[in-house]
Amino acid sequence: MKHVKELKSHADRVKEATEFVHTRDLSQATYRLGYHLMAPSGWMNDPNGLIYYNNQYHAFYQHHPYDPTHGPMHWGHAISDDLVHWNHLPIALAPGDRCDQSGCFSGSAVDDNGVLTLLYTGHNVINRERDTFYQNQNVARSIDGIHFEKSSQNPVIPSQPDGMQHHFRDPKVWKENGSWKMVVGSIEDERGQVLLYQSDQLETWSYEGVLAKHNGGNEGYMWECPDFFPLGDEHVLLLSPQGIQTEGDRYQNHHQTGYFVGHYKKNQFERGPFKELDYGHDFYAVQTFLDGKNRRIAIGWMDMWESPMPSQKEGWAGAFTLPRELLLKNGHLYMKPVDELVALRETEIKLPSRNIANSWSLPLQGQKIELVLAINLSQTNAKRFGLKLAQAEDGSEETVLFFNAETKTVTLDRSRAGEGVTGKRTAPISWNDQLHIQLFLDRSSIEVFLNDGETVLTSRIYPRETSRGAELFTLNGDVQLEDSVGYVLKTVIA
Repeated sequence: MKHVKELKSHADRVKEATEFVHTRDLSQATYRLGYHLMAPSGWMNDPNGLIYYNNQYHAFYQHHPYDPTHGPMHWGHAISDDLVHWNHLPIALAPGDRCDQSGCFSGSAVDDNGVLTLLYTGHNVINRERDTFYQNQNVARSIDGIHFEKSSQNPVIPSQPDGMQHHFRDPKVWKENGSWKMVVGSIEDERGQVLLYQSDQLETWSYEGVLAKHNGGNEGYMWECPDFFPLGDEHVLLLSPQGIQTEGDRYQNHHQTGYFVGHYKKNQFERGPFKELDYGHDFYAVQTFLDGKNRRIAIGWMDMWESPMPSQKEGWAGAFTLPRELLLKNGHLYMKPVDELVALRETEIKLPSRNIANSWSLPLQGQKIELVLAINLSQTNAKRFGLKLAQAEDGSEETVLFFNAETKTVTLDRSRAGEGVTGKRTAPISWNDQLHIQLFLDRSSIEVFLNDGETVLTSRIYPRETSRGAELFTLNGDVQLEDSVGYVLKTVIA
């Protein structure tokens, strides 16, 4: 099947792709997630167009409906009333027009006087073997919030400013003092930067200059997926730099996601150092939005370029992280699971206060669980302790969360976490009187939130269905567990 047919209208291409993606039955797929948003089938990566619109949550995403590998990008579309239960709508955008011949790349969504409006990058390949292409920015609108029509004025920004390289993508748009503003990721002299634009009506944009750029250190050659917003008394620039070099335990992934905090005034952003946002193996391209409760909510792609993806043999790849509320404290971004996720809890299992030496098998099993644990560090003398999850009875499989009191670090070890995956990720953590652990396990994923979201680790794992055990262990000492709780979670993704 030829996926992009120039003679077909955009509406026909959308209809064809939507019908195709629903022909695959993934209900029995071994690694299919139970409560994370994922595409009905095929490939899924970056979040696009996250928006709270007409009292509903809309999540768009980069999507290749015809195959579980990256291909000509479409925009998938799902809606929710509560950030927990999601329903898929028809695919929103399909490539193949003169402005987006090779793909509808990432972007954002805004409410333009009641009209749901998408802004996205058109990707146009000139020579695939030589990796030559050009990128531009485009607009599509929907009256009903479901079916989208591309603007006749596309591309609304035909090219990057003179002298800059051809990587020019991922527009994020917001309203500021009555005008539209846009940030776009770009490159100059093989160094990442974020460009700033302004508009009165979304079809005509003026270039306002470079909002932020590489400082000459280890900050990468391309800054993808920028997102710029106020939080408290400061501004945050989220982005996903490509090309940052590994430094010890830092920057271990193929690409990174992180942020700058600083002050913004008159189109100028004075920023501090780059900080990682999530320390796990599989977190990228995070985007945020404001909801009806004035919360800044973030969702990322729960995978990573060049990572193993055993689910591809089942006809799918990629998922979103759980939604997370962002809070800024002393220049540090906290990410905590949104309160609505309590709706996932099906069975509660109390874990009463106890002193643990060597190991304790937790009285709950499964691959869809939540743990909320409190460790009293003032009464803990073990220098090393942790959790083993998705554990096989014979010990052949386990995902290990390991705490080191001497280095004040946490390590997520998936060396024996199932098919294809390996490697460890280590992050610094605060070490005070109490350690608070909240984690979510969902078949082929784990998300760990420490000390109310101060440190977060997200990774994909692929254990056998029979690997269901959970254990708290110590090395050379005791751990004092305070009253804690575990939950067996529901399946809400059909």
